[in-house]
Amino acid sequence: MATSNNLNQRRILLGITGSVAAYKSAELARELIRLGADVRVVMTESATAFITPLTFQALSGHAVHTTLLDEEAERGMGHIELAKWADLILVAPASANFIARLNQGLADDLLTTLCLATDSPIAIAPAMNQAMWRDQSTQENIHALSNKNFHLLGPASGDQACGDTGPGRMLEAPDIIQSLYPLFNSGALQNVNITITAGPTQEAIDPVRYLSNHSSGKMGYALAKACVDAGANVTLISGPTSLTAPDRVNCIHVLSALEMLDASLTQATNSHIFIACAAVADYRPVTAASQKIKKDSDSLTLNLVKNPDIISEVTSSQPSLFAVGFAAETENLLKNAEKKLARKNLDVIVANDVSQSHCGFGVDINEVALLTKDSKHSLPASPKTAVAEWIIEHLAPIYHSWKTNKTHG
Repeated sequence: MATSNNLNQRRILLGITGSVAAYKSAELARELIRLGADVRVVMTESATAFITPLTFQALSGHAVHTTLLDEEAERGMGHIELAKWADLILVAPASANFIARLNQGLADDLLTTLCLATDSPIAIAPAMNQAMWRDQSTQENIHALSNKNFHLLGPASGDQACGDTGPGRMLEAPDIIQSLYPLFNSGALQNVNITITAGPTQEAIDPVRYLSNHSSGKMGYALAKACVDAGANVTLISGPTSLTAPDRVNCIHVLSALEMLDASLTQATNSHIFIACAAVADYRPVTAASQKIKKDSDSLTLNLVKNPDIISEVTSSQPSLFAVGFAAETENLLKNAEKKLARKNLDVIVANDVSQSHCGFGVDINEVALLTKDSKHSLPASPKTAVAEWIIEHLAPIYHSWKTNKTHG
């Protein structure tokens, strides 16, 4: 069973049904939040007889949802949006009545409706009298839900509020949380602060013209999502693109290389990993005309100055950063990438051949090689989302090994 915390930034919808074990859910909510999860609470009407919504509002910092057709709630985060929002629906405690209604596919209150409307995993932690748990109908419902890929957490066995002893106790909060870890991905970069640059930069010639390149930003944006999925806290510094920032990513929009440098230096101070994926313009005009340049002659001469090397500037100011660069090349891919890896003193470099029309800039496919001073890994042409996941899968153990060596070295 997984033991490391991979709940950071996970969106957990905590459902509470009518059971005396509802008091345990307060500790559960508090612990989930302590581990970095974003928790929203939905209570059935009968649950509010055991513990007040105000308790969970104070713990979660969010209004508690109790009613399916609540006009005020629907103006905020309506029930369909809430179902889409959740990475996981956790019902704890889950009463015998709720389990029966869930198995029947009813949507007669907010919680059952959310369970039907979500595509996310659903975990249930039963809590009921031992006789109710053993009853044939309950066991048939539990068996049916298990076959429908619901995740059953418990129950435990022991003394019960009614005075009986036997199975039916809701698991304690630490045991429930331990059971949640396998429901998410590995959390390979859990709580690691990562800054990623993405997209092109625009270097102004005059108010309507600029120098730029063909970068779409898709690779950097896909990396940002892959890092979030691995549990990282991600800041994305993006040049101008048509893309929407991935969910749960702090996105800073910039235009020029100098703006990207300023943002990178600021964010690097709180980062563990810096990934320079942006295609920064190599040069910029010495001065940008304040007014549109008129087309009065057959030629135009621009005086250009070299832009700063952002990742070199960042690593010079923050030498303890784990630095990852990208090398977009049109020839001698590996040789040029190896030179850049050494010259810029990077920990990892990802090389991609942008000379091919089917992959690289502006398309959804990429073909990359990941290099360190001691290793090389390559990936055939794949969708950029898959490439990003592959990069993070290889990057995480390299980073953790580097961190361990640095700590003990």
